[in-house]
Amino acid sequence: MTIRPCRRDRRSSRPARALALLGAAVLATAAAPPAAAQIALGETGLTLTATPALVTDYVFRGISQTRSRPAIQGTAEIAHESGLYLGAFASNVAFQGTNARQEVDAFAGYRFEALGIAWDLGGILYNYPGYDPGPGQFRLEYFEAALRASREFGPVKLLGAFHWSPNFQAQSGNGFYLEGGVDVSLPLEFTASGRLAYQWIDRNPRFGTPDYLWYSVGVSRPVPGGFTLALGWYDTTLSRADCFGGQKVCAGRVVFSVSRAF
Repeated sequence: MTIRPCRRDRRSSRPARALALLGAAVLATAAAPPAAAQIALGETGLTLTATPALVTDYVFRGISQTRSRPAIQGTAEIAHESGLYLGAFASNVAFQGTNARQEVDAFAGYRFEALGIAWDLGGILYNYPGYDPGPGQFRLEYFEAALRASREFGPVKLLGAFHWSPNFQAQSGNGFYLEGGVDVSLPLEFTASGRLAYQWIDRNPRFGTPDYLWYSVGVSRPVPGGFTLALGWYDTTLSRADCFGGQKVCAGRVVFSVSRAF
């Protein structure tokens, strides 16, 4: 996420209104569905999935990571039939006032089913190679533990997730993230999606925003050639004045993406 330099800390508020909204939206904690395309690695029980993507804007938790510019991204994952998996994600980024130009993340975890729910317990290490903090700036890299889950009811899939970081981005202390969502299979292979989530940050001035709510609605569809097209609207409750010292990266926006799993 984008940051701005700041040396003064204060504790963030915990709005009860946001908790009430999330309570209605979150069934449990939700996992993304496994990729459709997988390459078996011999008789090892391992499969490899690679997914390149082009997006008109890299939006993470409602906030643009590329200052409203396009991004080229890629995800690779190796999974074992036992449920263990590890992988990496890469994208270009553009944070105002920093020399950060790329994000390379590593993730690992364990997927399993229990009580009719698909669970995903893992961790993500967010890295920004080449970033050099200037005077008054803080480190961008951070770690999150993640618990996700999903459950299907016919054409409807309910999703939820809870993430915790012991030292969130910009060395901003504890970060808590709660997300709920739904995917609905529609005629003609379309899928409609909606997400509602809230981000708490321990030291808001270091990060650059107050705690905030974000949401998205969108639709996706596979097309010939193995590609998937997606179109969505993303927005947050952050005003421009609360967005990293007046930036536009927290405003509502339309995002279009093309991806293909191998």
